[in-house]
Amino acid sequence: MTDSTPAPEAEAVATYLRAHPEFLQLHPELAASLAIPREAGAATSLTAYQLEVLRDKNRELSRRLQELYATAQENERLTLRTQQLTLALLRAGTPLAALQALVASLIEDFHSDLVRVLLIAQNFELPGAEWLIERSPQAPELVQFAEFLRSAEPLCGRLAPQKMEFLFGAKAAAVQSCALIQLPARGLLAIGSREPNRFYPGMGTLFLRMMGEALGAALSRHPG
Repeated sequence: MTDSTPAPEAEAVATYLRAHPEFLQLHPELAASLAIPREAGAATSLTAYQLEVLRDKNRELSRRLQELYATAQENERLTLRTQQLTLALLRAGTPLAALQALVASLIEDFHSDLVRVLLIAQNFELPGAEWLIERSPQAPELVQFAEFLRSAEPLCGRLAPQKMEFLFGAKAAAVQSCALIQLPARGLLAIGSREPNRFYPGMGTLFLRMMGEALGAALSRHPG
């Protein structure tokens, strides 16, 4: 005698199992006997399939934890270097000493390729240096930076050719990415890199902003 009851459709079975996820716990013998098709064509039991899924998730979690650990280590290094830079700026007794300390730290500690400091309407009577640009507020070259100077946020990525030429001169062609940092009421700091992805839009700018604020505070101790 055969059972004449029609078998439920696959979608109905799937809907039922979604609504009753504990079903296989109540019928463990099914979990061991069900076969799951794999991409390679072979089949495996549901239990083995679930075990492999868990292993994949564990591998992904391990990879993410390693990334978080590496990021935490890099942030710790950046925090230490930024603190050392801030202390050096606090010890500087003159604007020149503060600026020299900044440039030296960016090159030696932060491994920056090119550094430029643009000071606007500051009468510090500084000697000429490759990294120093001084302009009056009326200088026509500053028009292209007007929008940036009204913003408190650093700007990262590739700059327009005329901006690169103004900041880096003959070395502009070597700069593949750049960070601009505002020096409140003083000007701006430009850091150029030969690496295209060293500075990019959307990157974290906390440490860059801290550098600019530290230098601005150091210079504010001196009338200019």
